[in-house]
Amino acid sequence: MLDVLHSKRFQDMVPAEVYATLLDEKIYLCSISTMYRILHSQNEVRERRSVACRKNAPKPVLFAEAPNQVWSWDITDLRGPERERYKLYVIIDIFSRYVVGWMIARHESAELASVLIAETVEKEEADPHKLTIHSDRGPSMTSQLVANLLSDLGVTKSLNRAYVSNDNPYSESHFRTLKDQPIFPSRFGSLADAKAFCRVFFNWYNETHYHSGIALMTPSVVHHGQAEQRNQDRKKVLELAYQAHPERFVDGCSKGLVLPVAAWINQPKEPDPDKGLLATTGNGTIIGTVR
Repeated sequence: MLDVLHSKRFQDMVPAEVYATLLDEKIYLCSISTMYRILHSQNEVRERRSVACRKNAPKPVLFAEAPNQVWSWDITDLRGPERERYKLYVIIDIFSRYVVGWMIARHESAELASVLIAETVEKEEADPHKLTIHSDRGPSMTSQLVANLLSDLGVTKSLNRAYVSNDNPYSESHFRTLKDQPIFPSRFGSLADAKAFCRVFFNWYNETHYHSGIALMTPSVVHHGQAEQRNQDRKKVLELAYQAHPERFVDGCSKGLVLPVAAWINQPKEPDPDKGLLATTGNGTIIGTVR
């Protein structure tokens, strides 16, 4: 019985499958429970099938202290008429939350992704050697075509860990903002309809939307370096309001919201130089480690 269970034919089957296979071939050697007793006597009651062995991928730890240092990109589905699906490609700057590039197509394609990335780098006049582009492990993201493009441009490539969705929080959050809009339709009537909607949405998102993650500034204001001046203007308004009605300010004049000085993907809790992973800025400068 052990020879049968160890045979190449049955080595990846559990006893119940071996038992059923043999019965279908009009062969009876022993019961399923007897097979287990025999295997147990040899300390072989365990997972006998070939199991994938996955190494723990390093946690991506990215840091941006200015626009065009770290971009996050992803692709999401938009429902079209009947069973049709459109693919929305979006590249977002994690520091400013500004959508630097987007595109809608009928299908997902590494070729289209490469064109979008190359055009966005050129449009933004970003320094490729100071830029990291982060994504999940979708087929377009892990394609050799995109890898070659980033290598040729001099852009650093960063990927999620396998089966860890929250390694790409900025893109995930942005897609939720898109699809939670009251006017977001359950289906688009056509590809042209989807493109028209996205033009209006991305213009609103970049230019008008007050983002809670950037001190209620718009992504455009932060991306184009106007946030500090805008914050000073807001403080003057608060100071005038305080001078007019100090009794309404229990803790004194409000200082307003604080502008973030950096944006992180997997911000480390505490640096540990002895073990852990390196945390870097968009241009690769090491700033610490993460356990």
